Amino acid sequence: MFMSKIGIQNQLTSEYGDKFSPEAAQYAIDNIKADWNENALKKAESYQKTMSMSPEAIRDQLTSEHGEQFTQEEADYAIQHLNK
Repeated sequence: MFMSKIGIQNQLTSEYGDKFSPEAAQYAIDNIKADWNENALKKAESYQKTMSMSPEAIRDQLTSEHGEQFTQEEADYAIQHLNK
């Protein structure tokens, strides 16, 4: 599962998810050994493969508050490294 920091935080604190406190979720985020750029790239590759999305549509999905919620920089990295 390749998620953004915000995506993980939302999953951990959601009433429909794991219901951790915001402090516990932040602790988890601060201590995860994740490459957020790589997570964004893996998610972008998935969108490209399964949904045939254009790079711009993928960028929008990666950064959307209703999508993956990666940072603009992480999405830029993903698009730059797509198909390499």
